[in-house]
Amino acid sequence: MQTRTILPADTYTVINKTVIHDSDRKLVSMLYQPIIGYTAVSLYLTLLDDLDRSDVMSHDLTHHHLMATMQLKLDDIVVAREKLEACGLLKTYFKAGNINQYVYLIYSPMSAYDFLHHPILNVVLYNNIGKKEYERIVNYFKIPHINLKDYEDITSSFDDVFTSTRGNVFEVSDEIRKRESNQPLIEKGIDFNMLISSIPSSMINDRCFSKEVKELINSLSFTYQLDTLAMQGLVRDSLNEKGMIDKNLLRKSCREYYQFEHAGDLPTVIYHKQPEYLKKPAGDRSKWAKMVYAFENLTPYQFLKAKYKGAEPTDRDKRLIENLLIDQKLNPGVVNVLIAYVLKINHEQLKKSYVETIAGQWKRLNIETVEDAMKVAEKEHKKMKNLLNKNKTKTTKSTAVKKEAKLPAWFDKELENTETTPEEEEELNQILKELV
Repeated sequence: MQTRTILPADTYTVINKTVIHDSDRKLVSMLYQPIIGYTAVSLYLTLLDDLDRSDVMSHDLTHHHLMATMQLKLDDIVVAREKLEACGLLKTYFKAGNINQYVYLIYSPMSAYDFLHHPILNVVLYNNIGKKEYERIVNYFKIPHINLKDYEDITSSFDDVFTSTRGNVFEVSDEIRKRESNQPLIEKGIDFNMLISSIPSSMINDRCFSKEVKELINSLSFTYQLDTLAMQGLVRDSLNEKGMIDKNLLRKSCREYYQFEHAGDLPTVIYHKQPEYLKKPAGDRSKWAKMVYAFENLTPYQFLKAKYKGAEPTDRDKRLIENLLIDQKLNPGVVNVLIAYVLKINHEQLKKSYVETIAGQWKRLNIETVEDAMKVAEKEHKKMKNLLNKNKTKTTKSTAVKKEAKLPAWFDKELENTETTPEEEEELNQILKELV
């Protein structure tokens, strides 16, 4: 997609393509925000507020208005807008001129049922917030189960209450607003011409590959990293006796195929970054903040690769990192801190049992943010140092000195008032290059 330069003077109009309810705000904050972040949600709500009293269309406004209202740079607003577009909450149209014009079409969030059954959004939500918080959200939206076995349905039908009379025949306008949600769009997907031609026409119904089914196949291919060739057999195995695709069976087949190919693992999450809502607010320029920024904005894969001096990490180390994210449910930024901590105090080795012992402790302590991980690592080191200092033997003293020699840079320093050494600056800059 072509990137366009946007200026504060460029105008925009907001058009409401749906009917927004108060409950939609709850859906956006609970389901979408952990994926797109607070800034994107704030933009969505600000655009809604820009609508006039009829709740249909706004006046022409400038992007300077958005910058002043949200107190954000225009680049940050564009990033937030793109996240809304990616998740189907917004569509953007552009018209070039002396002053460029934008039209923003607002859509409803998906229902909780559709969102939690979506093959991409559901997986990303789970990975971003973890099992415990995910289960809390699912329970919030569950319908209470009431046993009506001993009850009789006495609901009145329409014709029980009303009678038909002669009246005027009229047509209802098709332009009346209705509730509309928009699905996330995946452009680089499956080659359906190749996929469909690979299946004998006698096996499939003419309505087999509907728009909805194609969107599902594209979503599954994205989530489980499947190309057209791999998807052919999975689609064929999911056809029922009517020549239609059993969508639930297809979902299951794709998941099992991925797990078989990846030794039982779920879709890899080593390329995910720390969730936006768990990041440190911008503005702090201290050395501590610079390190926090690096841990938060690198994926565990990028960070590990940087520690390998640009070489590809071993499969063993990548599996270890994936287990920390999936089994221990640690956040990506926290995993980065754990990697840095263990490498420093364990002679640049990631010993599985040692890493998992620390990971288990951090999970029990409910460590979710980078700063909390850095602080608990420092606290644990100070405990270790105090224990070593109690023993006055030469062996222990030499061990203590050895331990002191290899410590993460944030330990035992007032980082807010500390200048980085040339060596530390070079290491941080090398890591931060991965962000470019």
